[in-house]
Amino acid sequence: MPTKLRTCGLFLSITILVTATATYAADGPAWPELPAVDGSAMIPAQEWAFKPGPREVKAFVCYPGGKRENVDAKTGLMLSLHNWGGTEFRGTANPQTLANRYNVVVIGVNYLQSGPWKESRGPYDCGYLQTLDALRALYWVYDGLGRQGVSFDAGRIYSVGGSGGGNVTLMSNKLAPRTFACSIDISGMAKISDDIAFGLPGGTRLDAGWSRDPAKPNYLSPDQQAIRCPGELGHLKTMKALGNQSKVIVIHGVDDAACPVADAREMVANMRAAGLDVEPHFVTKADTNGKPFKNTGHSLADRTTVALHFGDEFIKTDSPKLKVRRGECDFKSRDEKVRYETPNGRFVISYAKGYPVGRFEASKDAGK
Repeated sequence: MPTKLRTCGLFLSITILVTATATYAADGPAWPELPAVDGSAMIPAQEWAFKPGPREVKAFVCYPGGKRENVDAKTGLMLSLHNWGGTEFRGTANPQTLANRYNVVVIGVNYLQSGPWKESRGPYDCGYLQTLDALRALYWVYDGLGRQGVSFDAGRIYSVGGSGGGNVTLMSNKLAPRTFACSIDISGMAKISDDIAFGLPGGTRLDAGWSRDPAKPNYLSPDQQAIRCPGELGHLKTMKALGNQSKVIVIHGVDDAACPVADAREMVANMRAAGLDVEPHFVTKADTNGKPFKNTGHSLADRTTVALHFGDEFIKTDSPKLKVRRGECDFKSRDEKVRYETPNGRFVISYAKGYPVGRFEASKDAGK
C-alpha cells in the first residue's frame, strides 16, 4: 500500500508490501518476510529491563532501484542509522542514494528509544540494546534474502550513522566484530562518559539520565558503562583476536559540543594500539570550505555528502580499494565467541540462533 518515508528531510514516495501475516520461525521469534519493494516491517527485539515483556522495533529496507529483484551476487548490505532522538533515516545518509551508488541493500531501524526518548521508562540506552536492535534489522535482511534464494555478497556489509547513529555504528562493529567491512562514524559518541551518563556540567550538553546510586533502577554499573564504550582498549584487543576486519572511518569536529572530540581521539588511539584499521578525520576550521564540511561542530555538513565523500573509496564497487570482508560473519558463526570482560563479569553476545542475543554473566566473586 502507498506510504511516505521521511528521509534526510525529504518525503519519498514508496510502496510498502504488507507483511504482518507473512512470518517464519527463526529458532523462536517470528520474523517477517522481506518485502518485494522498499518497505518496512516489525521485527522481534530483545527484552528491555525498564519495560519487561515482548518488544518489537520497526526496520526499514531500501533496495537498489527500489526493488528486491535488483539484488544480485555483487550486492552488499549497509546499515544507515539515525541520530539520537531521530527515527527512520533522519540525521544519517540517504538510503536510496546509498543503495543506488554502492549497489547495497540499505537497512534502517527505529531502535530502542527512537524519537522522543524521555517518554520512555528508563535512561537513554547509549548503544547497547540499540545496537542489538540494529544488528537484528541487518540479520532480518541477511537471513531473509537467503531464505528467499536471493544471491548477494555477504562480504560487503557496511554501516554508517550520524551522532547517536555514529555511536551505534561503532557499537555494531564491536558487538558483531566479524561482520563489517567498513564502518563510517559521523560525529558519534565515542563512549558513555560520566558527563553524558549523569548530565555533569562542562563536558557536553547531553544528559542520558543514568544514576550513580546502586539502589536506583537507573544505576549505571561499571559493567554497563564498559560495554557501551566502543573505544575500551581491552575490548578492542578482543575484537582484533576475533578477526575484526572493518575499516573504521571516524569523522569528528574539533568543536563538537555534544560528543566531545577528546573521547573520539582517545578511541582512535586505542583502536590503533589494538591493531585495528582506523582512519580518523578531525575537522578543523581549515577544512570548512563547504566540500564537504561547513563547520567544526556537531552537525559538520549534510551527512549524505559526508558519507559519500569518505565512503566512495572503500564501498564503491569499482574502487581499487573496495573493502570486502573475508570469511564468515557473526550471523553465520552460530557461536558464543563474542565475549567482553568487564569489572564484575563479562558480556556475551550470542549468535547461537543466528541473530544476536546479549547477556551479562557476573563473576562468582562479584560484589565481594
